[in-house]
Amino acid sequence: MPLVEADLRPRKPLFHLVTAETILAGIAADIAGKLPRSPEARALVLTAFKNALADARKSAEAELLETGKGMRCAQNLAAAQDEIIRAIHTFAVREVYPVDNPSGAEAISISAVGGYGRGTLAPGSDIDLLFILPYKQTPWGEQVTEYILYMLWDLGQKVGHAVRSVDECIRMSRADMTVRTATLEARFLTGDHNLFDQLVSRFENEIMPRTGPEFIAAKMAEREERHRQMGNTRYVVEPNVKDGKGGLRDLNTLFWIGKYFYKVKTGAELVDKGVLSPEEYRLFQRAEDFLWAIRCNLHFLTGRADEKITFDLQPDLAARLGYADRGRHGWASSAS
Repeated sequence: MPLVEADLRPRKPLFHLVTAETILAGIAADIAGKLPRSPEARALVLTAFKNALADARKSAEAELLETGKGMRCAQNLAAAQDEIIRAIHTFAVREVYPVDNPSGAEAISISAVGGYGRGTLAPGSDIDLLFILPYKQTPWGEQVTEYILYMLWDLGQKVGHAVRSVDECIRMSRADMTVRTATLEARFLTGDHNLFDQLVSRFENEIMPRTGPEFIAAKMAEREERHRQMGNTRYVVEPNVKDGKGGLRDLNTLFWIGKYFYKVKTGAELVDKGVLSPEEYRLFQRAEDFLWAIRCNLHFLTGRADEKITFDLQPDLAARLGYADRGRHGWASSAS
């Protein structure tokens, strides 16, 4: 008993989520007496966001190394990114470009799409955002959008973005399967929630009905082409953890199909629908967690968005994952 008691004691999480409100409170103190639009204030604001991002990544990495939980790391990084974007948006609309009596056109909703829409990010992941407008772009909306994007770019982040009205989102989702998949995964971040709700309602009622087989065929074709480009085998000595056969993108594809065809929001709902058994879903979760552990460790190790596990990285990556070198007998889990 005494040997395992230490492992059974609950450990304090090493990752601490700093909320947008806390970040903004610090910024308010930093720029007190300065005009929010001034270059001096902007420099201080940028420094505050850089510190928040660096602290979040440092604590997320520490928890990853401590627990080995890849999915938790990806979710922690996404949650921290959420708060930073909310803080940037709030500062932009309240302090930099305030509007006393906004019209119906002066509204904007920001949602996460792509992998970020699923609530997961690797350290080097792109930040994919959809700026939703009620109608066409306005000067105010353009200013706010540019402020947010330039702040993220100045943080050194790779941002993929689109600025569209609800009508444009629906029209493009009907014509473009990539846009349709991105819209399927849209997740509200900040701004006008009503605009986001309009998009989701129209997408679910105008795009999804009776198009399940078409969507499945398109996703399977994409998968086959991706596998072809990656060598069409899972048995490779330098695998790609994201796009290789059996990698994260294949798990994403399964979830996209399930979400679209069965109209569910989470993987757990596929068990309720009878698509997956509880055992199959647990296997799915373990596989996803393991792949995310590899991907997050790989990004932290290289300091960039590397997805290929090359020979030169494998020893260091194995050590971070908890495998011990047994010399001529090869690597083995240190837990064994």
